[in-house]
Amino acid sequence: QVQLVESGGGLVQAGESLRLSCAASGLAFSSYSMAWFRQAPGKEREFVAALSRSGSMTYYQASVRGRFKISRDNAKNTAYLQMSSLKPEDTAVYYCGSSLKIGAQDSWDYDNWGQGTQVTVSS
Repeated sequence: QVQLVESGGGLVQAGESLRLSCAASGLAFSSYSMAWFRQAPGKEREFVAALSRSGSMTYYQASVRGRFKISRDNAKNTAYLQMSSLKPEDTAVYYCGSSLKIGAQDSWDYDNWGQGTQVTVSS
């Protein structure tokens, strides 16, 4: 059974940083691209960042490029999202997903999802 478990969310002030983690089990982690999406209240789930199987290729939504960094540790079956210079508009539930496609930015390309972790940025 595939499980993705996100952690690391919380309440921070604008300008601060957070690091999210996504621990995977039940799948051949290094065979999957990983991504982070987010969903704010009343809005659709949107792409944030994606990472290839080896970690050599990264993809970012324009609004987070330069502030967020996606990474992975295949030995630990874990993906990360380092978020810096957080803004109130980054407030959302953040989800990690796994996909056999490289660089996919549509949620329907992702086969497995975690339960999400809440990130709240106050102004």
